[in-house]
Amino acid sequence: MGKVHGSLARAGKVKSQTPKVEPQESKKTPKGRAHKREQYTRRFVNVTTTPGGKRKVSFRKAAQEP
Repeated sequence: MGKVHGSLARAGKVKSQTPKVEPQESKKTPKGRAHKREQYTRRFVNVTTTPGGKRKVSFRKAAQEP
């Protein structure tokens, strides 16, 4: 058996200390064709170009998307 980092008595210490947060309700993400459509609009329609011709994700849109 290999060496263990630290004693196993402290295993799971941090997880047990963190406060429990209830999961928030979120809108369901589109699946299939609708998801591909959303990806296309995000990548090619709402895109901003920087000097030099490089495409860059618009930060305002990216910040809103979870």
